[in-house]
This record gives sequence, structure tokens and C-alpha cells, in this order.
Amino acid sequence: MFRPEEFFKPGMYEEKFVRSGGPGGQNVNKVSTAVQLRYYPALAGLPAQARERLERIAGERLLKDGAILIESDEFRSQEKNRHAVRARLLEMIARALREPRKRRPTKPTLASRERRLEGKKINSEKKKQRRISGTEE
Repeated sequence: MFRPEEFFKPGMYEEKFVRSGGPGGQNVNKVSTAVQLRYYPALAGLPAQARERLERIAGERLLKDGAILIESDEFRSQEKNRHAVRARLLEMIARALREPRKRRPTKPTLASRERRLEGKKINSEKKKQRRISGTEE
């Protein structure tokens, strides 16, 4: 079993710090607290199926060059935003590494089939009663 941390090492990602809006007063205009993390799944050595799942999970965050862009500006602190972005990415990788369970098709029970047929009979009778018979003219 793989651990997500194995696929998150220096060289597989780039962090960029940009200015963010929101609370913070004048400090917002001076300090780059928002974090943009670009993760390159191709460099990470993920198993092929896990990489496909990761790209599906990433959705709109998947860029044309194959990188995944995750942003965070929810905190005033650059360090907290950095931890938030990394935690989000590790969660995505963990989800991608988990293989989905195969669906086992099940058959309806005898009782449920009988209830279904009984319901169909009742509806059929209702509709028969609504019909106008041709002999009543």
C-alpha cells in the first residue's frame, strides 16, 4: 500500500506566493500570503491508474500542461496557507491511491418482485376501469 507522502517530494511541485485579498488591512497590499502550488503528477511516479484518478479528482484544477494548480488564501499567514494547500493536495493523492470497490450486482428478492407485479396489476385494473366500453352507446 502506498502512502501519499511518497509522491510529494521537492521537485514534484512548485510553490508561488502571491498577494491575496480579504481581511488584513494595509498588510494585504504589502505581503504575499496566498499560496499557489503547482503539482506535476507525471514527475511523481504515481501508478498509472492512480494518476488517472488524480486527474479526474483534480477536475478544473488540472492545467493543459498536466500540472495541478491548488490555491489557498483563506488565512492571513503564509505558513498556514502553505500547510492548507499541502494538506489539500495530500488528501487528493490519498483519494487517488485508494482503489474504488467493484460493484457487485444483486438480484431483486422474490418478495420485491411479487410486490412490483402486484402494483402493476393494481394500476392495470385502475386503467381498465377508466376505459369507455363500446357497448354503452
